[in-house]
Amino acid sequence: MPSANAVLKNSIETPAEPAKRVRNRAATEQAILDAAKRLLAEEGFQNFGINAVARGAGCDKQLIYRYYGGLDGLVEAIGTDLGSWVKDRIPDDTGGMFLLTYGDLMERLALLFLDALRADPLMRRIVAWEVSENTEQVRRLSEARSKALAGWIERMRGSLTPPKGIDTIGVNAMIFAAIQHLVLSAAVSGQCAGLALKTPKDWEKAAIALKRIVRGVYG
Repeated sequence: MPSANAVLKNSIETPAEPAKRVRNRAATEQAILDAAKRLLAEEGFQNFGINAVARGAGCDKQLIYRYYGGLDGLVEAIGTDLGSWVKDRIPDDTGGMFLLTYGDLMERLALLFLDALRADPLMRRIVAWEVSENTEQVRRLSEARSKALAGWIERMRGSLTPPKGIDTIGVNAMIFAAIQHLVLSAAVSGQCAGLALKTPKDWEKAAIALKRIVRGVYG
């Protein structure tokens, strides 16, 4: 028969189990989210299904319903994750650059966005879907990305104001569109309108042209 001390010891140690389950749930949720993002980047929405995500995450598909409520919940989670994408890839700092004018701000954002988009296959997919698919899922991902970028500008601009008479919404839309088209064209053919986009030197040339465009408008 166990002693009173043994019974007391067991009663103290058993509460550790729920904490372990919580940690396992967090790891499983992250594995599911990562698998969903990989699947979207590689296959698109055409093959985006519960079974495929479960295989990629190495878990039972019922856990996807339990943790995310199904595919719609997963898309919502990916959209939320895009806010973290902007924060991680386009940080809230100047990178050693003095942001004295609105032109300084937009030059930094344009170059960071160019590099971030080049490095992320899922984000390139989302950009491509924006101009080719008009679905609720694509709209949600697109809106999440646009909102995160707009939030970055608002946080970073402080008291900086654009030159008078400039339609910043229109101009910035053109700048982002140009960046997106460059990156998508490079992924498909390695060039855009005769501009080679294969080597680091090619991309350096593109970055210089981009800076000239931004400065031509904002000074």
